[in-house]
Amino acid sequence: MRALISVSDKTGIIEFAQRLSSLGIEIISTGGTYNVLKNAGINIKGISEVTGFPECLNGRVKTLHPNIHAGILAIRSNDEHMKQLSQLNIDTIDLVIVNLYPFKQTVLRNADRQETIENIDIGGPTMLRSAAKNYHDVAVAVDPDDYELIIKELEENNEVSLDTKFYLCSKVFDHTAQYDALIAAYMKKERNDSSFAQTITLTYEKLQDMRYGENPHQKAAFYKEISNSKGMLTSAVKLHGKELSFNNINDTNGALELLKEFEEPAAVVCKHANPCGVGTSDNIYDAYVKAYSADPTSIFGGIVLFNREIDERTAEEINKIFVEIVAAPSFSEDALKILKSKKNIRLLLIENITEKPDENSCDIKKVSGGILIQTIDSKLFPDFFAESEIKTVTSKEPTEQEKRDLFMAWKIVKHTKSNAIVIVKNGQSIGIAPGQVNRIWACKQAIDHAIEFSGADSLKGASMASDAFFPFPDCAEEAAKAGITAVIQPGGSLKDNLSIEVCNKNNMSMLFTDMRHFKH
Repeated sequence: MRALISVSDKTGIIEFAQRLSSLGIEIISTGGTYNVLKNAGINIKGISEVTGFPECLNGRVKTLHPNIHAGILAIRSNDEHMKQLSQLNIDTIDLVIVNLYPFKQTVLRNADRQETIENIDIGGPTMLRSAAKNYHDVAVAVDPDDYELIIKELEENNEVSLDTKFYLCSKVFDHTAQYDALIAAYMKKERNDSSFAQTITLTYEKLQDMRYGENPHQKAAFYKEISNSKGMLTSAVKLHGKELSFNNINDTNGALELLKEFEEPAAVVCKHANPCGVGTSDNIYDAYVKAYSADPTSIFGGIVLFNREIDERTAEEINKIFVEIVAAPSFSEDALKILKSKKNIRLLLIENITEKPDENSCDIKKVSGGILIQTIDSKLFPDFFAESEIKTVTSKEPTEQEKRDLFMAWKIVKHTKSNAIVIVKNGQSIGIAPGQVNRIWACKQAIDHAIEFSGADSLKGASMASDAFFPFPDCAEEAAKAGITAVIQPGGSLKDNLSIEVCNKNNMSMLFTDMRHFKH
């Protein structure tokens, strides 16, 4: 038997080659792998001895030769194939141990284009595909974790079983498909192409298997994009508690996306991927107290995220109730000790928690038989104006406090399931109503929410946001009756003038953003 070994990831390769050699298997190798194995004292043959041709072009051409590929691809049960090998004086190759140039690692360290393209492997994928295609006769390994499986079968049975060969074959095509998808994604990014291609291949790496999905009868796993993921949930470090569930991850991501909208100290509480309490202040403790008191019922078993370090005082306040998850960019030593005193809480460290994703990133939704892809909703307001230029469409301008509350409400409503209404006062959400089938129900629910937890007086002078326009004046009328004095909405309804008239009649201000934020 002969084995061809050419690996960039040299994990475990010396021991594996030594055990192959002890079984009398001849080893062929190339370049750096040859030097590593030779220096380890393993009897080895260089690729040029097999091809009769020197490696050239700085190693770009070494295995692309009939003496290699005929030796891999020949079907052993095909008499004509074996006759041709004999006539051409070519020996078979029975094991192919190859992993590819580190293209992914090169991209992740932001190497320049020339170096990145130089790390596109040519000969490696060709050998892997050849060996995988001929899996009946050739065992192929792309993953160091499979070395032990191969050597164990060789040592026990003097061959690798057909089932194992097919398993190894399938891993090759997974690996090369991912490799090519990474290259295609890199090329698209390099040419700054924001269009949606006619065909698309996506690749992700599994972070973990989940115990189950949304419900116990569903299977699930968590995958990550192959990219620098600073500030994303995929880069979170669990400091305490059991593994996150499918729903934990989905809900935490909803809170994280909203948290990234804030620069000032902020606390966000989420339940079922919808915000139920948001607070901002000049310190994280007061921000949390605001978020908690906005809805002290829903926060129970919820998820709480912070954009500042959690200190001892805030940790003590959090520990007064049960929450599933607390995430922050850092924890003081005392805060960590306090929070860890609760066995069932999960603590996540998310460094760079305020860092936003690339605005060209995509959001993907699965539908039966296909997927929908769109760029993420990365903007808060249209590009053509800033916050200071948002137009007031009523006679009354909002006060500075109302304007701050309007913009906070607008941030929250952007990340609340549609139809959504959010009410804010003095840097605190006091009413959040997500996912209603009509807007007036959402409006009434948000008002009722505020009355229940903050009292009817809290609505006097409050600010309200709607994720899409008012098709009728009913929401403005309800807001006026409740005492709300400022409203922000996209505008664009044929009946905008009816809502504007209600606001003018009740001395309310209304702002149009010319941008909606549906979230389904």
